Amino acid sequence: MNLTSIPGNEKCADCCEPDPKYSAYNLGILICENCAAIHKTLGPHISKVKSLNLENWDDNTLNSLRSLGNTKVNSKYEENVPLFYKRPLPSDPQVVKEQWIRAKYERKEFFGDKKLSYAAGYKEGYLWKKGKDDKHFQKRRFILDTTENTLKYFRKEEDRDPKGCLRLDGINMMILPKKIGHPNAMQILYEQNEQTRNLFIYADDGQELIEWYTAVRAAKLNRLKIAYPNVDVVNLSTKIMWEYIKEGWLSKTGPRSGDAFRRRWVTLDSKKLTYYEDPFCPYPKGEVFIGSQGFEVEKKLINSGASNSKEVKDPNMAFIVKVPERCFQFLAETVEDADDWVEKIRTVIISN
Repeated sequence: MNLTSIPGNEKCADCCEPDPKYSAYNLGILICENCAAIHKTLGPHISKVKSLNLENWDDNTLNSLRSLGNTKVNSKYEENVPLFYKRPLPSDPQVVKEQWIRAKYERKEFFGDKKLSYAAGYKEGYLWKKGKDDKHFQKRRFILDTTENTLKYFRKEEDRDPKGCLRLDGINMMILPKKIGHPNAMQILYEQNEQTRNLFIYADDGQELIEWYTAVRAAKLNRLKIAYPNVDVVNLSTKIMWEYIKEGWLSKTGPRSGDAFRRRWVTLDSKKLTYYEDPFCPYPKGEVFIGSQGFEVEKKLINSGASNSKEVKDPNMAFIVKVPERCFQFLAETVEDADDWVEKIRTVIISN
């Protein structure tokens, strides 16, 4: 039907997945299979969806689609998307894509001069937080207040003093439903006593999760604009949050010959490797900061004298990270995973 040759139609109107196979034809856009499934939940009064190749099309509908297209329609529905709002990518979790689509077409949050009330600088509500010791999720009252630059949470409704108080400009949030085991979950990282602290939380519904996430993003961008008044705000908007480059299980030995390999949950970001006893530990066991001068990564087994070194099925599963003061030995669960860790760590070293 040549609809994909129209500028903007070569990718999904909502998540930018290449080569869309569906159309929300009453809106005049082409979308991917995943976003098409979300559009169908909106109801036909908002979005009517058909496959481009598996269903019949009449000339009037085709002509309408040719006259519109993704670029033209998005200029209307995305007219006033704030720079702090996260636009979804194909790899993003379902809740990010769904709430973006609902915000665009159902709630029309970016249409005209509509303001996002939840990003106005103050937000109060309830989220479920994983306990530091008992590991169960408990309902907690959260308050975001940009005048104080804080995100606070309280154990009980009547409590006056918060259980935790986080500086907004020091927070990082990642939406990680698969890791945490809930569709509306995210991980919050911040510094506490010069150490990384993790909170794992979820919201009762996807809209509430994204509103909290977006409220913090809005607050952080405002703080960045104050701190860096001469930096272009579009550039600042790319610095609001960061994502893990990779995370997963690795085994690690201590610095002494004969130290045993111990299984650790390891995360990699653009600054450091961090390792934990398990994925939900509030504090890390250790952090390896990565620079450029004097830092290396290579496939190598140097601690063959580890007390449980017989567990090393293939030396190619082992790799080391060299920093100026010492060398860290890691062991992946497969050769392919070791190769991926090495490649990604090397990229971080080069970029620093």
